[in-house]
Amino acid sequence: MKKFLILTFIGLSVCCTPSGKKPISRAADNIKDSVLHYYYQSLDKNLSLVQKQQKIDKSFFLAKNHLYDSIYSQILYQKNSLHLASQEYDSLQIYNKLLINHALKIGDDHMLAYQYYLMGYYFAERAHNSEEAFQNYTLSKGYFEQIGDSSGVGRNLLNMGTIQKDFNDFFGSKETLTEALQYLVPENDTVYIAQCYNLLATDHRKLLNYDDAIIYYLKAINTTNSIEDRLIYKNNLAATYIDDARYRQAVHLLDSIATESLIMKNGYEYARVLDNLAYASWLSRKEKAVDPFLQALEIRQQNNDKRGQIASYTHLGEFFSKNQHQKAQAYFDTVINLSKTIKMPRAEKDALKFLMHLEPTNFQLRDRYVFLQDSLYEQELKVKTQFAKYKYDDKLKQESILRLEKENAEKELEASRQRNQKIIYLGGFLFVISVLGLSIYSFGQRTKRLRQKNKTDKLMATHETEAELSRRLHDGFGAGLNQTMLMVQNDMDKSTLLDTLEGLYNQSRDFSREINEVNTGSKFREEFFEMLRFRTPLNAKLLITGSKEINWAEIAPLTKTVLYKVLQELMINMGKHSEATLITISLQKVDKMLKVDYIDDGVGASVEDLNAKNGLRNTEKRIQALGGTITFDSGKGDGFRANIILPK
Repeated sequence: MKKFLILTFIGLSVCCTPSGKKPISRAADNIKDSVLHYYYQSLDKNLSLVQKQQKIDKSFFLAKNHLYDSIYSQILYQKNSLHLASQEYDSLQIYNKLLINHALKIGDDHMLAYQYYLMGYYFAERAHNSEEAFQNYTLSKGYFEQIGDSSGVGRNLLNMGTIQKDFNDFFGSKETLTEALQYLVPENDTVYIAQCYNLLATDHRKLLNYDDAIIYYLKAINTTNSIEDRLIYKNNLAATYIDDARYRQAVHLLDSIATESLIMKNGYEYARVLDNLAYASWLSRKEKAVDPFLQALEIRQQNNDKRGQIASYTHLGEFFSKNQHQKAQAYFDTVINLSKTIKMPRAEKDALKFLMHLEPTNFQLRDRYVFLQDSLYEQELKVKTQFAKYKYDDKLKQESILRLEKENAEKELEASRQRNQKIIYLGGFLFVISVLGLSIYSFGQRTKRLRQKNKTDKLMATHETEAELSRRLHDGFGAGLNQTMLMVQNDMDKSTLLDTLEGLYNQSRDFSREINEVNTGSKFREEFFEMLRFRTPLNAKLLITGSKEINWAEIAPLTKTVLYKVLQELMINMGKHSEATLITISLQKVDKMLKVDYIDDGVGASVEDLNAKNGLRNTEKRIQALGGTITFDSGKGDGFRANIILPK
């Protein structure tokens, strides 16, 4: 416990850097520098206790009117620790309250954890007030939990378990120490983990669970890195062997310990080893002399070890109980007197138990024994209940803190969720608006492009049609006229001239039919079929299917025009090049589209031939400009197929 207190002071001086308010003037800055200067000087290990107090008093005097928050808390803590070291307990109480109030005011949980630990140490080791010590350790544990210091929590639990053990609350002590092991960190807390194992072993020993006690003592021995502590734990293990009547093992172990120079330098522990060795040797009947007992007693008397003297006098009383009752009674009487002096009623009760065997008719001894037994039971029950209450209250407090933290976290989570939901809704709304706007813009642009493309396609189709018509007029009709003019100039036979003129007339009539505007009204079907029959060669047969199922009145005029022109172009192309004998045209309404399949059994055409035909290219452009499609399927000697889809 003392070791940890020293470590606490060192830890605070290193890890708790002052963080006060920003100075508002050079004078305030100078004051703060002086406060820190004297504070750090008070931590100097080379200074005496008085010098340290002088430094911290100067720092406190300068800081008390300028409350620099955390640095002020550290100054108060340093004053408290120095008052404790100087045994100035009245001042300790005053500055303890001052520090607690200030730390609570600024919410300095870190300093509260250490200050309550320091006061727990004071009440346990100096004031010998176990209830106050237990309560302060419990408060310190709670604050260490809040700042997330696992080792601090474990060390408080270790001290609480020690107090419970001292008040014979062995079951409660076991529970507390087992919990402490869950918090202590093996990398940093080896010393305290070993102490836990040692105390757990003692609890089991007092509960007569010797096998478990031996297991935990061995764990303590194997865990500690301190040679001195290891020897002490071995001595405890030997005492357990004695309680379990395993005297030879105890003697063997104690013999090995007694020769260690380190244990010989520690008068308290060396006397304890010698006394245990003498006791084990006597019980094993290996040694019958009283001198080893007296040697241990003499060392304890020299060190003023009254607790140790009680053990020596008790063993001497047992040693003389069989043969020299008066000596035994004298030793037990000494035990009773010493136990009253140092307020150890349990030691008096144990001595009375031995005396009752020596004086069975002494009813005063019996009454005193019963009184002490009842008083101890009542006191132990009261202490156990009080300890349990402290632990229960602390558990409720921690649960309340956790519940509050959970509620705050849930509220924050809900608020965050609502914020995120609003952000998502807003983001989604903006996204939808953006997408909608972009879509409208894109659709407008696309519509504009398509309109422009349709216009371009229509214009290109018109230009190419005009170019084709111009070529045909020039190459066909123009050539015929030129030939006729030559025939007139050369006075050709009149009948031949008339035949030539009739051919030109028929050619112009066909040409006129081809370029005339299509009648898309009620007469469309008749004119459409008339055009198909007219364009069918004499040696070919035309089959048309599906026309009766189509309501031609529903077909858009533009679609009728394109259909008419496209099939006219296909029939003209067939009549000139295919040599077909069978032409099949299938008409079908599919949803909002008009599907037309054209098939002939002619000689067909290669891909190169199809691409070279201007009329077919014009046909394709007409259909695409309308938003339809046309697919050609042909090959040399395989006939010709065209699949056309037009919007109604």
